[in-house]
Amino acid sequence: MNKHLSLRKRIGLELFRRMRKNNVGLHELDTLFWECTLRCNIACRHCGSDCRAIADRPDMPVADFLHVIDQITPHVHPNRTMIIFTGGEALVRNDIEACGRELYRRGFPWGMVSNGMALTRKRLDSLLAAGLHSITISLDGFEEAHNWLRRHPKSYANALNAVRMLTGEKEIIWDVVTCVNRKNLGELPAFKEFLIETGVKRWRIFTIFPVGRAAELPELQLSDDEFTSTLDFIRATRREGRIHLNYGCEGFLGNYEMEVRDHFYQCRAGVHVASVLADGSISACPSIRANFHQGNIYQDRFMDVWNNRFVPFRNRDWAKKDACADCHLFRYCEGNGMHLHDDNGKLLVCHYRRIVSTSPQR
Repeated sequence: MNKHLSLRKRIGLELFRRMRKNNVGLHELDTLFWECTLRCNIACRHCGSDCRAIADRPDMPVADFLHVIDQITPHVHPNRTMIIFTGGEALVRNDIEACGRELYRRGFPWGMVSNGMALTRKRLDSLLAAGLHSITISLDGFEEAHNWLRRHPKSYANALNAVRMLTGEKEIIWDVVTCVNRKNLGELPAFKEFLIETGVKRWRIFTIFPVGRAAELPELQLSDDEFTSTLDFIRATRREGRIHLNYGCEGFLGNYEMEVRDHFYQCRAGVHVASVLADGSISACPSIRANFHQGNIYQDRFMDVWNNRFVPFRNRDWAKKDACADCHLFRYCEGNGMHLHDDNGKLLVCHYRRIVSTSPQR
């Protein structure tokens, strides 16, 4: 992959940059994550959060979150504003359906991200009856690789069972997400075939960034060559057209832009995406560090925070330092994803530099 962007890519990126600038000014909220619990039924090796099997912090009451929803409702189009339950593991709560019904009554589509451990047929029917609109299931390769990453002997079987149940559902949107690492990288081609045979139509691939537990395990981090090989695999799979595969939204990818994702790179955090965290913090993507939190629902009105704060997310001039200081592509990248900056704002990973450091044939 040549490090110099093609003229066609530059034109596309420039047009997209202008559109993003307009979107920043409008900052229309279209996705709200609710970190509804810090409890989890597994303890993944790569988890970057504070989630534990028994969390010290109690779950936020549904009524508190719905109070936020009622603050938001006059200012957004409910039918075009997606609410996503995350955690921890959302399905450890037994009142998800109660919250979902209230969201559905207010006109908000809602979904969740799950490891699939607790998604039985009975629970799925219950969620569907409460208006479940979308769900993402984590499946990280075949049994050995998946269970190694998730650290639970039944994790693969339960996640695969969840996926197989979803293949029979036609009224909701769902996909499979895979965290690629050195344990499962080599089996991606075979795993692709398995997903297609199983009936999966939509697949997303993420690489693991060095935060939390993941920073301590070298097996989780791909080399630069392995990283670009993963992008090559995604690009080739997309060209085949047999399964709809996307790379995650986590970074700017140079000439891979629009070849491994359906859209040009952008960090939507704080521009279109917000979150309410377990302690009431108002933030953007739930993966972003606490020093970027903008307020708290127990002290602030959500829409006041959304409209008047989030400056670090919407004006990224502060990120033009260190490796980004003299980068000629900063205008398109703006310092990569917000979740890839440490507590001092230093960039942890530059995807573009990883790409151009590999062989020019890529």
